[in-house]
Amino acid sequence: MSPRDLFLILAVCTAWAGNFLFSAYALLEIPAFLYTALRMAIVALVLAPFLKPVRREQWPRFFAVALCMNVLHFGLSFWALRLAGELSAVAVVMQSYVPMSALLAWLVLGERFAWRTGTAIAASFLGVLVIGFDPSIVDRPAAMLAMLASAAFLALGTVMMRRLGGIGLVTQQGWSALIAVLPLLAISLVFEPGSLATLADASPRAWIGVSYSALVASLLGHGVYFLLLQRHPVAQLTPWLLLTPLLAVALGIVFWGDEPGPQLWIGGALVLGGVATIALRAMAKARPLPPARDI
Repeated sequence: MSPRDLFLILAVCTAWAGNFLFSAYALLEIPAFLYTALRMAIVALVLAPFLKPVRREQWPRFFAVALCMNVLHFGLSFWALRLAGELSAVAVVMQSYVPMSALLAWLVLGERFAWRTGTAIAASFLGVLVIGFDPSIVDRPAAMLAMLASAAFLALGTVMMRRLGGIGLVTQQGWSALIAVLPLLAISLVFEPGSLATLADASPRAWIGVSYSALVASLLGHGVYFLLLQRHPVAQLTPWLLLTPLLAVALGIVFWGDEPGPQLWIGGALVLGGVATIALRAMAKARPLPPARDI
């Protein structure tokens, strides 16, 4: 990649890593599913003038993808962040969606993978198990379960999205956000009693977190990433995205006061090492073979 594109992918990773920090501050005051609904509402409002229609036959799958990713993945991820009280474990365990996606693609789409990828998948899940014994997580099992459930819904949505074609980023983001607002509000009203009342007392810091999550992480981050996808194969970009959890861990240590224990470092190395292996194997498969030489 050119130096410009390297800078852009680093900016994307920084924006997404910063979302963990800004959201963690906001979640101190706003419940998780209401926070997610606010994020989606802002995204939907900004993108509404630019939405294009989705073909009728695509709506059932598109609706399912929106529920998986924008409602369940994002809602559970912010709930996990709120429950965990730290950034590091959430940022690392969330990467388990990569091996989950590989397994789902094998089960649902019939995609095959070699033993190296299988070993990497096993290493990633072993890493998640090790992280579960970290002192910061062992007393909060609900946070770990919410993280894993969020990653699973992201993996499911990612696999289902492969069957959707001809939908641009703006249309996909805008409609998905619009679909998600009411279900997220309903979940918040049922499982977060009194959540709407918290908005009256929310500080500017909380609203900055909501705005950052919608405008910087969603619109800017995903917009720039989509631009890069027009220039480079996804397999070439995926390894760079591993910078996101690493930057999130650094932000957690510096600004949030995270103190990762040895279990998180060891488990994190297994998870990210497995994810890196899967990404590099995918990149190797996507790379065209060199032309044969006459001997």
